[in-house]
Amino acid sequence: MMETFSFDTDTHGHKDWRIIVNNKSEQGYVYNSFTLQLESLNVSGGSRYVAFVSILLSYVFIIVANVGVAVLVCVDRSLHQPMYLLFCSLTANDVFGNSVVLPRVLLDVMRPPADRLIGYYECVLQAFISHMFSTTCHTVLMAMAFDRYVAIGNPLRYSAIMTNRMVTQLTAASWGAALVLVGILLGLTVRLSRCRTFMRSLYCNNASLFLLSCEDVFINNMYGLTFTGVLFTASIGSMVVTYTKITVVCLTSKSATLNRKALKTCATHLLVYLILAVSGIIIIILQRFPDYAEEKKIAAVLFHIVPGALNPVIYGMQSKEIKKYFSRMFHTNKVLMSP
Repeated sequence: MMETFSFDTDTHGHKDWRIIVNNKSEQGYVYNSFTLQLESLNVSGGSRYVAFVSILLSYVFIIVANVGVAVLVCVDRSLHQPMYLLFCSLTANDVFGNSVVLPRVLLDVMRPPADRLIGYYECVLQAFISHMFSTTCHTVLMAMAFDRYVAIGNPLRYSAIMTNRMVTQLTAASWGAALVLVGILLGLTVRLSRCRTFMRSLYCNNASLFLLSCEDVFINNMYGLTFTGVLFTASIGSMVVTYTKITVVCLTSKSATLNRKALKTCATHLLVYLILAVSGIIIIILQRFPDYAEEKKIAAVLFHIVPGALNPVIYGMQSKEIKKYFSRMFHTNKVLMSP
């Protein structure tokens, strides 16, 4: 059977693929195509350059800030504490996830619609990393919540409980759980055949991929909803339980020093979690309203930019140890530069 492929471009620049079988064309469908097309932000003219520069500067800041904090934790022995070692997992996740998503968004902002093409396997990999990013954010913050509870609830046994082995196990569990959950999520999608090529999303994700299929996607929808429900229930539940217990400890304790420490360290962690949760919930809400398609695309970009940019800033501003490091470094440079 002889098959050839061609496409027309509509008024919006989206390619209308066509499969021709035995000289008969079935317009609008191409089965199992390895070339897919993405949407981009609805910007044109000068706004396109503003969007490009804004995203580029945000991406550069995310990389510099997160890598800077990670390097600082590695080189300064005073920062070799469970809280900062766990936070390094968060910085690594921010760098990894944003490096896969944002450069692609930057390129597509400057491209005409007809040139926003991506290979199928590249798209699956991008979707996998994107979901790993969002899932690992929750699991790592859950591990950090456990660390904060031990630090406040069992300060005398903190060193005995939060050993290097425990930190390693918590880190492995955070990434391992995300790997299994996301692996099943994408595994259910790649089994489907595809009859469409245009994805209504800025970057590849599971929903945009399985909606390319003309098969029954009930299982995909159910697992996706279950996946999201379990993840949010587990993360929110762990935060509620952890901070309830910490509150009880603080209320029953007469130590002003303990209460100040709890307020400072827990407020930082809770703020980081709230930023992540609110960013994710906004996307989930906007998905229920098709009329807000452009707002959903903006929220999808901000979901990567906002937590990735604010996490190192929040921890850097609230960390006494990090402030001391920069204070020592500044003092040393000042002495060296003085005549």
